[in-house]
Amino acid sequence: MQMKIMCFLGLLAALLLPACTTMESTDPVVSNAARGERIDWPGGAQLLGGRHFTVLVEGQGRDVVLIPGLSTPRTVWDATRARLKDRYRLHVIQIRGFGDAPISGRDGPLLEPFIRELTDYIDDEIIDRDGGQKALVIGHSLGGLATMTLAARYPQGVEKAMIIDSLPFFGLLFGPDTTDETLQPQAAAMRDALVARGSSEADDRTLQTMSRTEAGREQVAAWARAADTDTMAQLTYDLMTTDVRSLLPGITMPVTMLYPVDASVMAEPRVTEMYKAAFAGAKTVTFEKVEESRHFIMLDQPETFATAVERFLQEDDGNDM
Repeated sequence: MQMKIMCFLGLLAALLLPACTTMESTDPVVSNAARGERIDWPGGAQLLGGRHFTVLVEGQGRDVVLIPGLSTPRTVWDATRARLKDRYRLHVIQIRGFGDAPISGRDGPLLEPFIRELTDYIDDEIIDRDGGQKALVIGHSLGGLATMTLAARYPQGVEKAMIIDSLPFFGLLFGPDTTDETLQPQAAAMRDALVARGSSEADDRTLQTMSRTEAGREQVAAWARAADTDTMAQLTYDLMTTDVRSLLPGITMPVTMLYPVDASVMAEPRVTEMYKAAFAGAKTVTFEKVEESRHFIMLDQPETFATAVERFLQEDDGNDM
């Protein structure tokens, strides 16, 4: 049973651990904000504190929300921030426990409360502030699941969305007939195994599946080690038992689905078929594949990734590349 759990953990990490970069963080020394606190950063940026996450707000222009993946600090978006902050107002999310102190006094699920609070944040800090102008939302991995949920439930706040290598139901990796109910025992076992280990550290075999580069694997390993284990364990359970496929037909705004293809891992036709089948209920999704990349597109193909983000943002927004 323990070996089976570890295999599940490896599969989860391979698909859902965050994208990474080898660049130094550009964040100032102050990196945490208490709930309700606003901290001024150099250059006019602010750090805002919520219950489930903090937000770095910087730049001017259309509002772009960047949501990272499981165990990822906001530094995963450093290269994207550097490219966009002169033209867009960025809202860079960081889940508490993945780069700062975990949520205090928490009990129970984290993913659904996180999405609800994110909806409130967009309402208060973007829609109300900008006279009703909607946000452009980009989410990777766990953040991609949050993004598609926002797109379905909150069309009044999201103009369009980009999902980076995520599925509407993680259980599809276990078979087409898997449901959130049948996956609950495995999800609970994975959650409990992480808590028992007291560490989110990934093994070498798992790390080999995360990025095509040694530097990338080293960064992912470091971020996983630094993540709060209890937070990661609960979000792992929440992720595995969340199925939003029924929400997909209700998405009305444009959605870009960016996914990686690495022929040494899986042939392109099989990969493409898996993603298109997973999003079969979505009517407004455009699929874009990135060759010679694994889950960490930002690292494995940074220029291709940057171009895809620019294309997504600039379609119909009036900006020039």
